[in-house]
Amino acid sequence: MKVGVFGCGAYGMALSSIMTDNNCDITMWTKFEDEKKNLEITRKNERLIPNFSISDKIKVTTDIEECIKDKDLLIIAIPAAFIDSLACAMKPYIKNNHIIIATKGIEQETGLFIHEILEKYLDTKNIAVISGPSFAIDLVSKMPAGLTLATKNKKTEELARIALANRYIKLRTTKDIIGTEICGSIKNVIALSAGMLDGLGASDSTKAMLLTEAIHDMREIIKAFDGDKKTVLSFAGFGDLLLTCTSVKSRNFSFGKLLGEKRTKEEIKSYLENTTVEGFYTLKSIYKLLKNKKILIPIIDLIYSIAVKGKNPESLLTFLVEKE
Repeated sequence: MKVGVFGCGAYGMALSSIMTDNNCDITMWTKFEDEKKNLEITRKNERLIPNFSISDKIKVTTDIEECIKDKDLLIIAIPAAFIDSLACAMKPYIKNNHIIIATKGIEQETGLFIHEILEKYLDTKNIAVISGPSFAIDLVSKMPAGLTLATKNKKTEELARIALANRYIKLRTTKDIIGTEICGSIKNVIALSAGMLDGLGASDSTKAMLLTEAIHDMREIIKAFDGDKKTVLSFAGFGDLLLTCTSVKSRNFSFGKLLGEKRTKEEIKSYLENTTVEGFYTLKSIYKLLKNKKILIPIIDLIYSIAVKGKNPESLLTFLVEKE
């Protein structure tokens, strides 16, 4: 099976590694010529995944048409902020292609989820979302990991299973695309607050309290967008929330910890400039989206007040006790 992967970041490389094990023919796309040349020569990106090399069989290109042409399946694994421009560039070449979204987030200006951006531009309804507790560095270790696969198309599901399911990757399916995307996005926001608690020196009991409250709030957000509330208990929901909110490997958690430690504005600004913190940008998007739809989720308001407006992170401790 031929697969085109958009994105040569850590997750794109990890997914390509899985599919290489599944005997897929992989072409990876990057926007950057220097990244292409580096991967072609070294087969590595030590900064993203130390001590890991992509297969020599994987082709790397900067040509969007080449990454799409004759492919059975396309996977998008680039930061949410660049989905719109990529979708526009893909538009002339897409004709009912099967596409898997591996990106988590919400477009800041429009409040659109990733599948909505693709549907706006691309001539296909064959769309799926994968989401779950799966750091790239863990995936390439080939230890067991579980992912939620959300799609309404049987053929897309079949192709996703051929590409990704194997002895160490488990896929559980659902038709709840919006609920799966909400979970994948909101868990990054909650991870900011989990990091804040760690920075404040909160106990494990307090951290567990946060996760329990977060599950309820994620369920309410899913309900408000007409998703399936049960999705909160999936790999994309509880599974990914648990991983992202308890691991120092999470950039969202690490950024929240800086806030909890009350680091200087300069240190916080530097971290944001040098690290992709999806949760910070998703926070701005979901805050705006919930306000526009008049949906009240107090924990999102509080995280926004702390992370964006500079409110004292200790207010999170009081909030958890007083929250109804």
